[in-house]
Amino acid sequence: MEKIDYSKLNLKIGLEIHQQLDTHKLFCNCDSKISEEEGNSSVTRNIRAATGETGRIDLAAKAEQNKKRYYIYKGFHKLSCLVDMDEEPPTGINMEAFSVSLQVSKMLNANIVDEVQVMRKTIADGSNTSGFQRTSLVALNGKFKTGHGEVGIETVCIEEDSAKDIEKKDDYRILGLDRLGIPLIEIATDSSIKTPEQAKEAAAYLGMILRSTGKAKRGLGTIRQDLNVSILNGNRVEIKGAQDLRMIPIWIESEIIRQQNLIEIQKEIKKRVVEKDVEKEMVVNNITELLKNSESKVISTCLKNNGVIKAIKLKGFSGLIGFKILPERRLGTEFSDYGKVASGVGGLFHSDELPKYRITEDEVKAINKKLKCEKEDGFLLIADGEEKVDMALVAVMKRVLLTFDGVVKEVRKANQDGTTSYLRPIAGGDRMYPDTDLKPIIPNLDSIKLPELITDKSSRLSELGLGKDLADLISKSGEVEIFEEFVSKFQNIKPSFIAETMIPSLKEIKRKFNLDTNLITKEVFDEVFSALNDSRISKDSVIDILVEACRGKNVSLMMDKYELLSDMELLKELDIIVKESGEIAFNALIGKAMSKLKGKADGKKIVEMLGKIKK
Repeated sequence: MEKIDYSKLNLKIGLEIHQQLDTHKLFCNCDSKISEEEGNSSVTRNIRAATGETGRIDLAAKAEQNKKRYYIYKGFHKLSCLVDMDEEPPTGINMEAFSVSLQVSKMLNANIVDEVQVMRKTIADGSNTSGFQRTSLVALNGKFKTGHGEVGIETVCIEEDSAKDIEKKDDYRILGLDRLGIPLIEIATDSSIKTPEQAKEAAAYLGMILRSTGKAKRGLGTIRQDLNVSILNGNRVEIKGAQDLRMIPIWIESEIIRQQNLIEIQKEIKKRVVEKDVEKEMVVNNITELLKNSESKVISTCLKNNGVIKAIKLKGFSGLIGFKILPERRLGTEFSDYGKVASGVGGLFHSDELPKYRITEDEVKAINKKLKCEKEDGFLLIADGEEKVDMALVAVMKRVLLTFDGVVKEVRKANQDGTTSYLRPIAGGDRMYPDTDLKPIIPNLDSIKLPELITDKSSRLSELGLGKDLADLISKSGEVEIFEEFVSKFQNIKPSFIAETMIPSLKEIKRKFNLDTNLITKEVFDEVFSALNDSRISKDSVIDILVEACRGKNVSLMMDKYELLSDMELLKELDIIVKESGEIAFNALIGKAMSKLKGKADGKKIVEMLGKIKK
């Protein structure tokens, strides 16, 4: 990408971090685990958007309600209950999770509120059985330092996670209740982040703060980052699901370019035509008869399924619908996203890309004639079931008129290729109202004990002779206490060897042998390190023992197999090897002995004894 001068753009970036906690669920006693099973119960619901405290329905919630989906929820034994089903009032807030939110607030120098009130946030997309998410403001106005400057913290909240997507169709959605209710810490920064790299650094730091509590869940999907990006003359766009730290700068830079191009399109369309004329001539026309003999696969399939084809004229839009806003996205893609999100339509075409897709030049001319398009005009057509087409066209026409506003304030999905796509309107304050089932909480600030930061742990562990990478690895693993216990207990073993065995070696065993390393418990490590510390086994045997343990073998029963030879037994074995080998080079003799006695004797001792024998 071409280098961007962020200062001239008045670039503003904000982060929202959502981290699952490894406690029980937030408002019931179910375990906060994700199931691999399909679920053993189900309930079907329709969700409607409720009026908020302001007396209005939130725009995002209303947009979801208009999709007319129904929702099937799968329950799981010990992982979901009547609270998750919204059939029973919530219990009090999980105090362990709440204490973690207080710790995080203090570590970010934020001001903890005097009274924590649980609020309901209207969400009508089916991700909550109740139609709302419970959330609580814990702290305000924090700050932390990065290498690129200070970043402000607007809020720290604790809330319940949403249900897990299992299957998503146009008219229904299947979700798992195992994830619903898992505690989430939400940290929202202000817009003081000025570069994509600073955003990446800030996200990494906040992740480190959360992991330092020792209660952050680990694994894919347990931490989620959302980005808020705006530029001069642009608008705030929220990018959801930015999970990969390495991709954060790419998503931000793509959004900058997208906004710049939308601003250019805005300037051009305003030169050509006024908004009210576009709206006046954007009349829906049924062109099914015109294309009844089309060889286009999308259109012929639509007609076979008794669908329709409808088109709208876009006055003054010729050449702009196909305007490239990112390498693989055009203004027409933005229009298409709105239609697909609104109703899930399949076939959507615009004049700047035709003739193509087996839609002929004659068919394009016929459409232009039907819609009375002039040279500077464009058109857009949609082929699908009539109800879907009508819903999609309403959304697309709205988006066409928003072209005159330049950058639309909206929520977008972070795609793996570094681009984003439209998800929904940005929610506002209309969706919040107090939860009447739960009492407010007065935080006990005297009970807050701050954990050691992972960065501080890493520095301390480096002093034990661990390299920086290994110290970082142990510090982030959640195994620091066990590691330090082993270092104190087994003083004849180098700390670096203990660390290597606990983390990198286990990963290598899992990768190389495809084994379940969860069978290597603290007790297994304790027994292996104890034998090594007492010189009953050699370092060379440790990995072999762990591999066999992963295969389900009893470690205690294996020790005899790997026990080191006594000096007398070793001398006897070496004598045999020397006699059998005849007159060979000393280095070759060492290699032969090492191979035969691997794991049964220390290599240094083998060399020393062979030297004495050969004299």
